[in-house]
Amino acid sequence: MMTEIWDEAELQRVLSDHDLLRAGKIVATASAQQIDDFLDRTPSAKQAIVFRLLSKDRALEVFEMMGSGAQAQLVSRLQDDEVAAVFTDMDPDDRVGLLDELPAKVSTRLMQGLSPAERRLTAVVLGYPEGSVGRRMSPEVVPIRGDSTVEDALARIQARADAAETIYTLPVVDDHRRVTGVVGLRRLMTAEPGTHVAELSRVAERAYATEPVEDAARRCAAAKRLALPVVDSEGLLVGVFTVDDALSVLEAADSEDQARQGGSEPLRRPYLATTVGSIVRKRVVWLLVLAVGAALTVQVLEVFEATLSEMVVLSVFVPLLIGTGGNPGNQAATTVTRALALGEVRPSDVLRIMGRELAVGTCLGLILGGLAFGVVSLAYGIDLGGVIGLTMLLICMLAATAGGVIPLVARLLRADPAVFSNPFISTLLDASGLIIYFLIARALLGL
Repeated sequence: MMTEIWDEAELQRVLSDHDLLRAGKIVATASAQQIDDFLDRTPSAKQAIVFRLLSKDRALEVFEMMGSGAQAQLVSRLQDDEVAAVFTDMDPDDRVGLLDELPAKVSTRLMQGLSPAERRLTAVVLGYPEGSVGRRMSPEVVPIRGDSTVEDALARIQARADAAETIYTLPVVDDHRRVTGVVGLRRLMTAEPGTHVAELSRVAERAYATEPVEDAARRCAAAKRLALPVVDSEGLLVGVFTVDDALSVLEAADSEDQARQGGSEPLRRPYLATTVGSIVRKRVVWLLVLAVGAALTVQVLEVFEATLSEMVVLSVFVPLLIGTGGNPGNQAATTVTRALALGEVRPSDVLRIMGRELAVGTCLGLILGGLAFGVVSLAYGIDLGGVIGLTMLLICMLAATAGGVIPLVARLLRADPAVFSNPFISTLLDASGLIIYFLIARALLGL
């Protein structure tokens, strides 16, 4: 008898042949990560079939590895009892992420199926604003009193380990549940049993429940912490924010920034599992916005139509100057947007950033403008070479400065800096670059 091994291509084939018996044997040989990767590249109808072939424990493990958007898509294909079984076993923070993606009626029905204790834990997380740390924290935490001994602390951890989100980094609290520090499990296990926990704890890097989750995630990753205690406005412990959730938040944020810098909205689901219609909807709005912006360029060309008719050769350099304007602006915007995300700069640094980017733009403009002046002068004469060289210089200066400032303006307006990044800047600078070009040409060539 042939022994089945994990083979993704073979699984796709037997699913197409509706050979569920063999499909189940192949799925049984796969790890949770392999199943998750397979589902990422599989339409939702087949996802549901594969999911039903998994054991209960493996199904929960795979489901929790999926993004909330992919989870919601799978839920739409499963029966109520199958969803309820998985939903009940999820951690409260993961449960809330799924609820945010589901229709209100489905969310209400799932919440009603929870036990009172699980419903209460989930409600705690749901009570915080979307995008806040409280929305992504786990309320299942094991606080340790600072005046307790190591022996008592380890006994408490052992008794509550199964229900806790993590036990490797433990918040230390006082009588009022106010966080005074954190202590690692390794340190507790290697200390003398009679030692007080307060003697072993260190200052806690904490997160506030209402602060933006991306800020907390970057602090957690930068400090290389396994978890951050989450506190309310009075410093009282309300949950814990773990490094795996922090990395998930950062991955989603980076994916969103990359999509918007490319002129699209993030898919929130694996690419191959996303329908064509959904991809179209994510892209079409941006294309329409950019088309409206491109109309400005057309208007500029119409305004300077007489100038072009007097010296047709000017039109030859329009693509070169448009491209030159967009590139330095995009470079500056990408750099500043990234620095904003990492907390390296703030909107209050706008003057310093303007100065730096103006200097960078000037240097780039002198290099590119000098080269353009030399090449164009040889081919078309020194007068036209001067027009192109000077235009390149001014466009680079304007593009770099605008690219550095626009993300800061977006942050001040509480908008996503990535939204104002590459596509928007390119469209804006296309029109302004042409205006600069034709004004210089008129002045230097007497048109």
